[in-house]
Amino acid sequence: MEPIISIRQLVKSYGTKEVLKNINLDVFPGQVVGYIGPNGAGKSTTVKILCGLINDFEGSVTIKNVDMKQDPTKAKKLIGYVPESAELYDVLTPMEFLTFMGNLYELDEKICNNRIVKLLAAFGLDNNIDQRMESFSKGMRQKVLIASGILHNPDIIILDEPLGGLDANSVIVIKDLINRLAKEGKTIFYCSHMMDIVEKVSDRIILIDNGNIVADGSIEELRAQQGDQSLEKIFSHLTNTNTDGASDDLMNAFN
Repeated sequence: MEPIISIRQLVKSYGTKEVLKNINLDVFPGQVVGYIGPNGAGKSTTVKILCGLINDFEGSVTIKNVDMKQDPTKAKKLIGYVPESAELYDVLTPMEFLTFMGNLYELDEKICNNRIVKLLAAFGLDNNIDQRMESFSKGMRQKVLIASGILHNPDIIILDEPLGGLDANSVIVIKDLINRLAKEGKTIFYCSHMMDIVEKVSDRIILIDNGNIVADGSIEELRAQQGDQSLEKIFSHLTNTNTDGASDDLMNAFN
């Protein structure tokens, strides 16, 4: 099976700081990849490169055999991106905003409208479809963002902390959606600090630290290598993060 995402000798620097250090990675169709790491490890930079938001990098990134540097527009059409937060057009309704997004992806009008109605209904926003988004809560906005990221039925869906502001029922819907999309052959690239969610939804976990991949495998494989412990403990060990006693130190600040 050919990889749907192929990264070779990826290096990215900001000035003298090297953020990504010779990353090599293949991701295959149908995989749910949990991409985790501490703040500043290079996660966001990787995501921005995969989405075509950063193009001044060394090495190569191909999306379904399309070179991101040579044909970024074609590569972007294969990707759906849901950021942690983004500015929406408050004066628009969800229907208007998602129709606009559908036009950007050159979707057939009838197909686009049908998908919009079904997606918003699935997220419980069917009664808000023609309501201006200036009055929406963070969770409602996030649902619209998620809908916009999958509206064009992309082969690859990149989720960067997608659950912020969502209620418990919506989180369940998103987790089920991830599983169903993967079964249909979609590739999910999931970035999050919520280790329990990553552990549950991912069939492959990649841990990046200081610009290097330090672990890559299923949760069972990581446990076999690091001992039978939670992903949080494995994360802490591999990134040399000592959290023991941290809560005591915080409480001492009030004494």
